[in-house]
Parts: sequence; C-alpha cells; structure tokens
Amino acid sequence: MAKLIAFYSRAGENYFGGNYRRVDVGNTEKVAEIIAELTGADTFKIRQKVPYSDDYRKCVEQASTDLKNGARPALTELPESIDKYDEIYLGYPNYCGTMPMAVYTFLESFDWTGKKIYPFCTHEGSGLGGTEKDIAGVCPGAEVKNGLSIRGSDAGNARESVKAWL
Repeated sequence: MAKLIAFYSRAGENYFGGNYRRVDVGNTEKVAEIIAELTGADTFKIRQKVPYSDDYRKCVEQASTDLKNGARPALTELPESIDKYDEIYLGYPNYCGTMPMAVYTFLESFDWTGKKIYPFCTHEGSGLGGTEKDIAGVCPGAEVKNGLSIRGSDAGNARESVKAWL
C-alpha cells in the first residue's frame, strides 16, 4: 500500500512570532515537502476554490467566520480515490484551535476505515490544539496517530524534528 501526504497550506502574508512577513511557499507545504522527501509518499495539496485573502488579518477573519458557520468550502479538486493508501500524512496550519474548514471538506469526502492518519500542523504557539480529536471525529474507522506540531517560523528547518517523528 502507498502513502499519501494531503495538506492545506497558505502562502502570502503570514504571522511569525509577532511579525508579519510574506512567503511564497506556505509553512505547512514546507513541512509536507520534507515528509515527501523522507518517505517517498505521493502529495496532494488541498486548495479552496475561493482562497482566503493574502492579507493575514483578513484571512484570520475569514477562517473564523467559516469556523463559526461550520462552512465546508468547495475545493478545486479531490483525488479520485484514496483506496490505494493505507497511511495518510495530513497537514494543515492551526486555525482557531482546529484545522482550516477546507480540510474538513477534504476529510468528509472519503471513507477512512482502516486508514492510519498522521496529523502534522504548523502554528505560532498553539500546537496541535484539538486537531487530533477533531480528525478522529470526522474520520470514523481511522486510526489517528500522534501528531507533529512545528512552529511555522521553524518550518524550513524542521527536517530533524520530522525525521524523529517519522
């Protein structure tokens, strides 16, 4: 059976320990690339049809509104199937203590029975939040493993942390 890295990541203006900075590659994508290099897993980027703003504060506002409304944003695409994968590395930034709502859209599109899900998230101080429990709640039948949290500002240098987690 094969491995899949499914991740949501956002470039643009991001928050780094009290400062705002623009990035061309999102922090979660940087960690996903490290995992792909170390595991040889296939990758799938979860993308919203209507992306959040490049402006960090506006993005937070949009994400908060989506969370309050229980939104399930439409995605640009989904894999045809995840049947051939038995291990899924699921990556996302921590938004408001959970995953971006587009990740819920992705998760609710498949049957996770018998799959092992390895969560990993980027954050600037909130760690995994309640995401491991959230994933278990929307993926009945899956075995949710202990997750990895990486400070977004450390994402580019996370190789050793990722290697230890794997």
